[in-house]
Amino acid sequence: MAGQIPQRFIDDLLARIDVVEVVGERVQLKKAGRNYSGLCPFHQEKTPSFTVSADKQFYHCFGCGAHGSALRFLMEYDKLRFPEAVEQLAARLGLEVPREGADDPRAQARERKRQEGVNLLELSASFFRERLKMPEGQQAREYLARRGLSEEVQRDFGIGYAPDDWEALKRHLSARGVAEAVQVEYGLLVQREESGRTYDRFRDRVMFPIRDVRGRTIAFGGRVLGDAKPKYLNSPETPVFHKGRELYGLFEARQANPRLERLVIVEGYMDVVALAQFGIRNAVATLGTSTSEEHLGRLFRMVDEVVFCFDGDRAGRQAASRALETVLPQMIDGRTARFLFLPEGEDPDTLVRREGPEAFEDRITCASPLSEFLFDQAARGRDLARVEERERFASQVLKAVSRLPQGMLKTVLLGELARRTGVDQSRFDALLASEQEAALPAAEPASPPVASASTPSVAEQKPRSEGAALGLMARVLQLLVHEPALVERLPAVEEWCPEDGTDALLCRELVRLLRAGRYRSPHVLLAHFQGSAQGERLAALVQREMLIPREARGQELEGLVEYLRRHRQRQSPQEEFEALLAKERGGERLPLEARQRLQELLLELKR
Repeated sequence: MAGQIPQRFIDDLLARIDVVEVVGERVQLKKAGRNYSGLCPFHQEKTPSFTVSADKQFYHCFGCGAHGSALRFLMEYDKLRFPEAVEQLAARLGLEVPREGADDPRAQARERKRQEGVNLLELSASFFRERLKMPEGQQAREYLARRGLSEEVQRDFGIGYAPDDWEALKRHLSARGVAEAVQVEYGLLVQREESGRTYDRFRDRVMFPIRDVRGRTIAFGGRVLGDAKPKYLNSPETPVFHKGRELYGLFEARQANPRLERLVIVEGYMDVVALAQFGIRNAVATLGTSTSEEHLGRLFRMVDEVVFCFDGDRAGRQAASRALETVLPQMIDGRTARFLFLPEGEDPDTLVRREGPEAFEDRITCASPLSEFLFDQAARGRDLARVEERERFASQVLKAVSRLPQGMLKTVLLGELARRTGVDQSRFDALLASEQEAALPAAEPASPPVASASTPSVAEQKPRSEGAALGLMARVLQLLVHEPALVERLPAVEEWCPEDGTDALLCRELVRLLRAGRYRSPHVLLAHFQGSAQGERLAALVQREMLIPREARGQELEGLVEYLRRHRQRQSPQEEFEALLAKERGGERLPLEARQRLQELLLELKR
């Protein structure tokens, strides 16, 4: 039987995990001062009473009283047992969950080794800061002075210096009882395979500590002072550091401004620090990798606007194209992405020094919106007066638009594409729908034909088998999930909606959510049901081809509702009796009118 998970491991795990990220992956959160708020996932509510604190690493609902840490949230929301929740959180950090027993020396040894690693990086950061102040750090101090970095900025970013010595850090840590194997594991020492000899990874470099969202040092970046290569050197992947997830300067940006509204993604450490020196404290940098979906997911949980900053050369344009591909699926309604291209030969560090902070801020404010960059990129090098070139232009834009979640941005982009090409927007809608239909599994039935003036409306047809076409309730669901605003066309009373059947129950839940006013984007709506059978059902309906023209969908929904209402009114006495009886047997307290109706039906059926 597995031993217990050490309490110290759990405490350290919770110190490293950001509860805002864990909750934000399952609940739509919005910034509210220093905290985040949203609809409570543990009870039904129309106005947000659910709060997540980044500072306290805690969530609390003022409505139902649910509260706790990231660990408690996983247990309650994902219905996980305690060990499973710990395993899931540890996996986010690439950690193995230790187990220990009173008489298990191996477990105790693992725990001691882990504890050594917890303090190792902070010890190293302190060592580098101290060395910067010593005589051996003179050249590094002069370099920082030439770059115009004040002592205040150096302190805020924890900048230090790695001595020009093969074993300076190694001696320092070993004297404090940190094993060489642990130093190698956390990327501070390099071990030669042929000889087994170890030596400091960072030597004669200005050191930039990379911090997590809690301000804990998890890795380092070093800028060489001499001619050694590479010019910039990062820590390797370690149990606590993953390049595709972390962003340099994010902790410092949040410290400088708890009410961040915009973040600028630049290329390197010095760009972040130089902008901070000029008062621009909302820049972050990726760590030797392209911007990933995980990067953007973290940023969009903190701010609504992200600005990508690139060099204006060919390499910068290529990097911008990759960033566009990555950001498109993240663009739910309310989010903004912009693209800033600097003059050739300039980077943020040099440009802010030459132009000043106000001019650089103006460049950020005037950066190209995602839509503008998308159209400009598709048109680059093409003569749109030619039909063939216009076709390639439209195909490229349409391919990008297909990656967007359902929402207003997708609709607006299709409208703009129609304006620029002279093609009716309904044609683009149909092309996107046909591509989604083609991507479905072969077993998925085709969508029924759209109602027209020459054929009976779906609302005038009796429900048919789901194997051949969507039933009436599925049609209602499909219309609502494609066009959430159509909920305004529904009657205030839900007497039209059947009370049994999977689709009917889902429809009632969907209508309640839409009327609460929080889920007007199909993408966010699907995210609410993600991971459930209801979510799979809605996702399948979204993917099915919607051939009804946009302007006719409201009328179609009203026709469906009217048919369902008349059908319920024509319900037989036996059906009505069984429905009321099922409610009563299910523990529901029937109102007086319903109990009287039940007695009337019983007498009627006995005759």
